[in-house]
Amino acid sequence: MSEQYELMRHNISMLGDFLGETIREAQGNEILELIESIRVLSRSSRAGDEKARQQLLEMLANISTENVIPVARAFSQFLNLTNIAEQYQAVSRHSKIAMVDERSMGALFARLKAQNVPAEKVIETVEKLLIDLVLTAHPTEVTRRSLVHKHVEINRCLSRLEHDDLTEAETTKLKRRLMQFIALAWHTNEIRTQRPTPVDEAKWGIAVIENSLWKAVPEFCRQLNFHLEKHFDIQHSVEITPVRFSSWMGGDRDGNPFVTAETTCRVLRMNRWKAAELFLEDIRLLAEELSVVTCTDEFRQKYGSHLEPYRAVLKSLRSQLTKTVAYYGELLENKPLTISKNDILTDDQQLWIPLYDCYQSLQQCGMRIIANGALLDTLRRIRCFGLELSRLDIRQESTRHTIAISEITRYIGLGDYAQWTEDDKQAFLVRELSSRRPLVPTNWQPTPETQEVLDTCKVIAEQPEGVISAYVISMAREASDVLAVHLLLKEAGCQQIIPVAPLFETLDDLDRSEKVMAALFNIGWYRGVINNKQMVMIGYSDSAKDAGMLAASWAQYRAQEALVNLCERNNIELTLFHGRGGTIGRGGAPAHAALLSQPPRSLKNGLRVTEQGEMIRFKLGLPAVALESLDLYASAILEANIFPPPEPQQAWRDVMESAADISCHLYRDIVRGEPDFVPYFRAATPEQELSKLPLGSRPAKRNPNGGVESLRAIPWIFAWMQNRLMLPAWLGAGQALTKLIEQGKEALLKEMCKAWPFFSTRIGMLEMVFSKTDLWLAEHYDQRLVPKELHPLGKCLRSQLQQDLETVLALSHDGQLMADLPWIAQSIALRNVYTDPLNLLQVELLHRLRSENLNHPDLEQALMITITGIAAGMRNTG
Repeated sequence: MSEQYELMRHNISMLGDFLGETIREAQGNEILELIESIRVLSRSSRAGDEKARQQLLEMLANISTENVIPVARAFSQFLNLTNIAEQYQAVSRHSKIAMVDERSMGALFARLKAQNVPAEKVIETVEKLLIDLVLTAHPTEVTRRSLVHKHVEINRCLSRLEHDDLTEAETTKLKRRLMQFIALAWHTNEIRTQRPTPVDEAKWGIAVIENSLWKAVPEFCRQLNFHLEKHFDIQHSVEITPVRFSSWMGGDRDGNPFVTAETTCRVLRMNRWKAAELFLEDIRLLAEELSVVTCTDEFRQKYGSHLEPYRAVLKSLRSQLTKTVAYYGELLENKPLTISKNDILTDDQQLWIPLYDCYQSLQQCGMRIIANGALLDTLRRIRCFGLELSRLDIRQESTRHTIAISEITRYIGLGDYAQWTEDDKQAFLVRELSSRRPLVPTNWQPTPETQEVLDTCKVIAEQPEGVISAYVISMAREASDVLAVHLLLKEAGCQQIIPVAPLFETLDDLDRSEKVMAALFNIGWYRGVINNKQMVMIGYSDSAKDAGMLAASWAQYRAQEALVNLCERNNIELTLFHGRGGTIGRGGAPAHAALLSQPPRSLKNGLRVTEQGEMIRFKLGLPAVALESLDLYASAILEANIFPPPEPQQAWRDVMESAADISCHLYRDIVRGEPDFVPYFRAATPEQELSKLPLGSRPAKRNPNGGVESLRAIPWIFAWMQNRLMLPAWLGAGQALTKLIEQGKEALLKEMCKAWPFFSTRIGMLEMVFSKTDLWLAEHYDQRLVPKELHPLGKCLRSQLQQDLETVLALSHDGQLMADLPWIAQSIALRNVYTDPLNLLQVELLHRLRSENLNHPDLEQALMITITGIAAGMRNTG
């Protein structure tokens, strides 16, 4: 490992020593010695010592019930501390000095300048820049909020220890504080005792904004401006919005019966309450600072003559924000309202206009340095967060809307809408959308499910414009699915046009997406209301679960390409909304590489993407880390729009078509066609036990009685990640490439690897997956947990994995995984020493619990700890 990572190695060693001291004090020397023996054997096992491997297996197979929890916790905690050290390494001062990231905005702007890209083109591209991150509460965040807080504090201590001018006393004090937080983490239960509610999840999302993004966003805007000034001597406008945040927390009701209209209403109020509180703190600080006496005549004429004119404006805003906080506080606590809505701030302009007037007056009076301080940060927060803090998406499954309209048509004597042809549905919907009379009868009592759909639409209708960012329709398959939502919103009295985004998820739906959208654009009423703007969501999770990673990736690419071309022909501004997860099996990839591998022109209207579960914490959980993530997003979007990736050659397309077709058949032959697959999956992974882990508010299955097909993509990926086979992320892909090589396409595939970002990123994703798989561990799960009659299937899958790995290596790096990213390879190798014992413990615990078939709280808790620990070791869950 190069010198620039010495600090990280030092920090990991120091944190590990402190954890050891904590365990010694809490559990005694005997437990610490047991843990250390396991660690030493694990390291030797990883180095190829077969004798050490057998000793490790024997030690963990015979571990006592009373020792299993502290051992599991020790390795899990160490992996969490390793994550903290790695996260800190990315933003440490020494690391920044040691290396310049070629993917960063600074490096990009330097290249643009060196290549004589016209300043006009750069500023035009920057003005269109939009990073819309949609925070979702998918059940992949396995770390409790109580522990996350302690991890943040550990990170802060590491930051302070990095300074070279600390006295010995200051260093000792900081190290003592570090030990205290590690001890607090050790003595905190890492497993939730009950599932979070959707409101709890929304509170977690609000905390991320408050503790990290509130500070990171204005700093990101400053950084963007700094690079523009440095390289092109231009400033971007205060009024542009390069970053925006939306959320599914409290709005995503697809398959989650706990998200109701009441939930959505409460979360919207919580957002406004927190936004008012945060802006109130900003205004208080500004009121303290801006004791300036000079202002323009226009400012004085508008706001009156005052000795300290800016303070007078700020005190008025402070009073309004104080009332706003109190108003929403009373609503949330169900108290009688003592404040009139007329006295509070409800529209961003009420805050923006007076503050922007202050900004302009200071600028014109020669106080630019003051104007561009804290005041500018607040103005940018208004633009990026607003008084709603984060906008809310609503998501619902398409059949719920069909059922609701069917109930209405049956009640009023028109027959069953659900049974009509698509043409008849469209004709009815357009006719009703154009009608001025109401469709829903006033004296009608719908079923509770339909009432909930109608109540949700009423909550949407009551919101000011811009609060609801989109209505996403999962499993959208026809133009009528989009029109149905517009009709339900109209019937609820919605005056504004909410962006209704169809989510195309399965392979068939992605392939049909162009046809569906073309049908919509051919409807006069629809073109008349969308104002030439359309959002379409591309599903990564379910398409990969449906067809395998390679076929799904190509279908997603083709769908985006077709939609871009369709919208350009129709002069429609398309926003592609990417429903990515953190793992490869759900569309995850390093953000910069993933964006540069998108089809040409697909990012010209900005990026909208989900940030899911634990990835929110890894990428946005600390201000410095969030700043780094926003920088990489911005750099990739700007680069993709200024230097679009190449259009794939026809020969490349033909190869991808063949690869996708072959891989899809191979994947489905196993997952759907192999009769032993489901029982093997359930025996070889902790899939059934995962349902006991209280991760998120949403049930693990859409249909509680269904099989693998009813599993959500997240537990499907999560289960295979636990046993280190990682099957959904590679099955079919390598085999398809092997067949193409046998057909004489190897030279063409290597050309695609070098010249086509889309293909090279897919190969890189496979490399990442293979570097996290482990054939020995996967086999151990089989030997200990799987009935003997199912062993041949496991052996076949592991053999296929080995062949696929060799194929990918032959295409990319001639024998070494992650050769161009040695840092990641070394990180995985470091973690394996601590993840292996957790995997082996998990196998033993599953064996004991399944054999005894009894409730055993200690063993169950230990199993949950191994699940969360392995998740930490893999750096992603679902």
